[in-house]
Amino acid sequence: MSCTLITGAGGGLGRALARAFWRRGDNLVLADLDPALLNAVADELGDAGRIVCVAGDITDPAHREELLVRAQARFGGVSVLVNNAGITHRSPAAKTDPAVLRKVMQVDWQAPLELALAALPQLQAHRGAIVNIGSMAGWMPVLGRAFYCGAKAALAQSFEVLRCEQQHLGIHVLMAYPSFLDTPIERNALGHDGRPARHARSTIGRLKNADWMAERIVAALEKRKKRVYSDRASVAASLLWRLAPDLYQRLMTRKFAVELEQ
Repeated sequence: MSCTLITGAGGGLGRALARAFWRRGDNLVLADLDPALLNAVADELGDAGRIVCVAGDITDPAHREELLVRAQARFGGVSVLVNNAGITHRSPAAKTDPAVLRKVMQVDWQAPLELALAALPQLQAHRGAIVNIGSMAGWMPVLGRAFYCGAKAALAQSFEVLRCEQQHLGIHVLMAYPSFLDTPIERNALGHDGRPARHARSTIGRLKNADWMAERIVAALEKRKKRVYSDRASVAASLLWRLAPDLYQRLMTRKFAVELEQ
């Protein structure tokens, strides 16, 4: 017996991932900062014997330790770790409080990496997997999101290395690269002062449904894929960035011009 541990499981893509892993029969340890949201997810899924909810701040080492202790005690350890918890910002880097940089890096890169490293003994025992929710912003620049781009790039590079270091021990790493999803992460984006951003969100292409992306992620995991992407428009944009970076930057600046006005 084992379980899937999902961080940021209270809403958006995390909640959709909880539903998707639940449907395939997994026991779940669900983590989120908001206990009310966790309880709502547990109520939606039902069968309390298969779910453990642990509310807390993912950047707190004590919270991360509690997640692993509870997983071991209830289900015999974690076989799939889903690093989904995340935060973004919408603000020009030069105008943004450095505290926002530290928070974004802690939530989006440092905490997931430290949790994965702490979970390695349990994952190795089950020859399990780590699923990281990255972003296409980790591959290509997005105006007004310098810190988020940096954090997601660090996440991707760190876990690409960890995959190579751990694969001989049976650990699989899947990097998921959603683009613009209809989830609360952008609605809760930080502004330059650390409070919620007040201007409208800029996007590329049509917003995708979180459940659609969650199913893609679970299917990719079951096929032991190393990477899974969002829509073709996002992949095309990332290729444009590599092949014609100056053109990409001109188009991005035009599309995301509102970010320069903040």
